Parts: sequence; C-alpha cells; structure tokens
Amino acid sequence: MEERIYHGDMTPEDFARELVAAFNRGNLRVQQIGSGSQIAIQIGTSQIATSGGQTALTVSLRSVEDGIAIKMGQQAWLGVAASLGYTALLALKNPFALLGRIDDLAQDIENLRLSEEVWKVIESTARSSGMSTELSERMRRIVCSYCNSANPVGESRCLACGAPLGDTQPLTCKNCGFIVSPKETSCPNCKRPV
Repeated sequence: MEERIYHGDMTPEDFARELVAAFNRGNLRVQQIGSGSQIAIQIGTSQIATSGGQTALTVSLRSVEDGIAIKMGQQAWLGVAASLGYTALLALKNPFALLGRIDDLAQDIENLRLSEEVWKVIESTARSSGMSTELSERMRRIVCSYCNSANPVGESRCLACGAPLGDTQPLTCKNCGFIVSPKETSCPNCKRPV
C-alpha cells in the first residue's frame, strides 16, 4: 500500500468528491464509506459492466495534522487477468477472434491503469487547491529542545533562550510528504532515500 501526505487546507470530503466525480462512470462504480475525517473510497467494476474483467481498488483518506494522508490499497487483478487470458487463448485459436474482443481488451487495459489514474486525480486535486507534500507554513516551526519555544524554520538559534537549533530542522520526504528528521537517510513511510 502506497501512502502520501498532502499538507494544506482540504478535507477528506473534498478529495472523496473529486474521486467519485472522476470514476463513477462507464464500467466503473464508486462507493464512499464513512465521512468527516476518515473516508474510504472503493472503486470497482460495475456489476453490469458491458466489457472487460472485474477489478477493485480502495483509497483511504484521513485527516492528519495540517493535511490529509491518502493510502491506496492493492488493486484486485484476478478478474482482469482472467479476461486477458481468455482473450489470449481465443487469439491463439483464431486471430480474427480478437476483433470480437476489442471492447474487452480496451477495458482491461484501462483497468490495469486504474491506480495510476487515481493518483493523477489526487495530484491534480491537491495542486489545484495549493496542497503539496511540502511542509505548510503553519507547520514550519522548530521546538527548542531546551525551553520548548516555537521558532521559525531556518533559525540557527532559539529566539527565546539562544540554544542551537541546527539538528532539529524538520524536512518532508520529496516522494510522499511524510515529515522526517534530518538524521534519517530514508523515509520511514515510503522507504525511499530522503
């Protein structure tokens, strides 16, 4: 499961609304479970789909301090794989049989790209509202380990007591937006180098 954290002023409801609008169409159906600060969006193949195999994907949206954490589950591929396998067998027996399965093949290819398309909608929604994986201005504060005073990021010394602040400067992972300490070489969330 891949998780990304976006910092800014949107709610899980805002992202849920965009996902429902983008994917509740054609052979796909969308179901929203929950509301408020924690929502799950299930995107799956409609029961009355006219072509392609069955697939499903769950996107979890939850509020975190100054933003939203979005986690995408593993996509269910079995129905799409079965449909592609059936198309391949038909093509081996009779190459002209592909003409009758063009719609199924196109839908299967579209379903294979579902998680990629979901991330595109999420990125576009975040960008349009000014959200990003960078720390927001409100979160850009350093707490002095000596006197517990809040200081702006970039200060070398505490404004209240004068203690050095160099090792406490917060960072975010460039890949997923998770807040990491300067001593960490890889993100605890996505395991990629910081």
